[in-house]
Amino acid sequence: MGSFGSAEADRLERLGADSFRQGRLVRPGTWAVAFLAEWCPFCRDFAPRFASLAGDVRIAVGDLTDEENPLWEEFGIEVIPTVILFRDGAPVLRRDGTLGEGLGPRDLAAVRAALAGA
Repeated sequence: MGSFGSAEADRLERLGADSFRQGRLVRPGTWAVAFLAEWCPFCRDFAPRFASLAGDVRIAVGDLTDEENPLWEEFGIEVIPTVILFRDGAPVLRRDGTLGEGLGPRDLAAVRAALAGA
C-alpha cells in the first residue's frame, strides 16, 4: 500500500467496501472514518491530523484510492477528504471536504467536539 502522509496515518486501519458490508462499523461504540485517496494531496495533508484522534476514538480510513470503489456512491462522497463519525453503526456527524481546500482545523475541531459530547 502507498502512503497517506505520515507513519501514524499509514498505520490506521484501512476499510474497503467489504469491511463496510461485513458490518465492521455496526458494533457498539464510536468510529471516526476519514475517506481518503492516496493520490489526493489534500488527503495526504489531512491524514496525519486525523491520526491525532487515535487516543479519543477508534479511527480508520475508508480507502478511496480506487476510483471505482463503491464507497464513493454508497456514502455520496463527492469531495475528499470527508470524515464521517459513526455511533453504534449510524452516521452522526459528517464533514465534507471543500474543493481546492480539503478539510481544515475547524473540521477536525468539530469532530473532536462531537466526540467530547459522546
